[in-house]
Amino acid sequence: MNAPAPEKPAPRISFVSLGCPKALVDSERIVTRLRAEGYELAKTHAGADAVVVNTCGFLDSAKKESLDAIRAALAENGKVIVTGCMGAEPDEIERAAPGVLSISGPQAYESVMQAVHKAVAPPHDPFVDLVPEQGVKLTPRHYAYLKISEGCNNTCSFCIIPKLRGRLVSRPAGDVLREAEKLVRAGVKELLVISQDTGAYGVDLRYAQSQFADRAVRTKFIDLARELGSLGVWVRLHYIYPYPHIDDVLELMADGKILPYLDIPFQHASPNVLRAMKRPGDHETMLERIRTWRKAAPDLAIRSTFIVGFPGETEDDFRQLLDFLSEARIDRAGAFEYEPVAGAPANDLGLAAVDPDLKKARWKRLMEAQQKVSARISQGKVGKRVRAIVDEVGPSVAKGRTTADAPQIDGTIHIASHRRLRAGDIVDVRVERADAYDLQGTAG
Repeated sequence: MNAPAPEKPAPRISFVSLGCPKALVDSERIVTRLRAEGYELAKTHAGADAVVVNTCGFLDSAKKESLDAIRAALAENGKVIVTGCMGAEPDEIERAAPGVLSISGPQAYESVMQAVHKAVAPPHDPFVDLVPEQGVKLTPRHYAYLKISEGCNNTCSFCIIPKLRGRLVSRPAGDVLREAEKLVRAGVKELLVISQDTGAYGVDLRYAQSQFADRAVRTKFIDLARELGSLGVWVRLHYIYPYPHIDDVLELMADGKILPYLDIPFQHASPNVLRAMKRPGDHETMLERIRTWRKAAPDLAIRSTFIVGFPGETEDDFRQLLDFLSEARIDRAGAFEYEPVAGAPANDLGLAAVDPDLKKARWKRLMEAQQKVSARISQGKVGKRVRAIVDEVGPSVAKGRTTADAPQIDGTIHIASHRRLRAGDIVDVRVERADAYDLQGTAG
């Protein structure tokens, strides 16, 4: 009697995910499809049957990182499939990294899977039970990104995201809420809501209703926030433009339904620069809005990003930005030196470029000013109790985040505890020490 043939090992795919959390969600969806079809993930390119690189193409520095990753995968493996934002303009990839098997743009899941199938056939037909109900996640078990829409309708002069990802396409509210429920059932304690323009959610669908559980829910920012806030987990809102209707969510924050956290990319404060950027707002108007928000939700933390050295930016413009940072008491801020991205309308404004050394000096001044603001805010928490979620557990001290801190981009809190903590635990911590960005305290 012949012995059964040894089972053929499952094909292995190495995966590189670059760019923002929205790209990470795209990666999760592709990985979920791969695992559903029986592919395994390889830890190294050399040990894989093929490599998928999900690229970022927002800035020239991001493009360089993507091209470096593609070339490294070609050198180590040879079978490379490229997708993501940079894939929307394939000529540059073909010139810099000839020999890739396939190039596709963002959200092109079917194209990626077709390329994978061509490179290495799936081992068998897919079965639903090969993956968990919530899909495969690339984040820790206790938090997950929840993408509610694709694309953007804004026309910021420095940005090519609408060109790369298209106009706004919102997911029906029922679909988003069912995904959120699955994540919560799987143990997720924090949902990070992301899109390119979260406040515009549903505009493209004219806020159409969709069915969720036993009721109809409008595909609208405030309705979605209210429903997510009823799931009993932390809900954190990212990428919010300061539209007037954003004020409505402050009541949910004050009631503890949504985390008191707004991620608003102000980008600048000078009216001259904002007009050139085709961005809304000005220094005084936004300061008044922020004061109103903080009255409604006193614990509100505001995170933002800013661009220094935009074409035509004067010293007076830059000083207005520094004044805004100080007066607004922005809790968490990141800054970028302006890069003239190919294809961005800002390149054709006819404004004088800011000297590279001056851009660098202004970036340093802004970060030093923000560090002082952050330090004052952090010191003000010493002696108080804060809520924190545990991310990592050590022998005696755990590492986590407060409601004011998103993963990977904001500060941390180091937590001593008399009882054993686990990742995903949400605890009260008495703050005992603080520096500009991080806190230390004791749980209990």
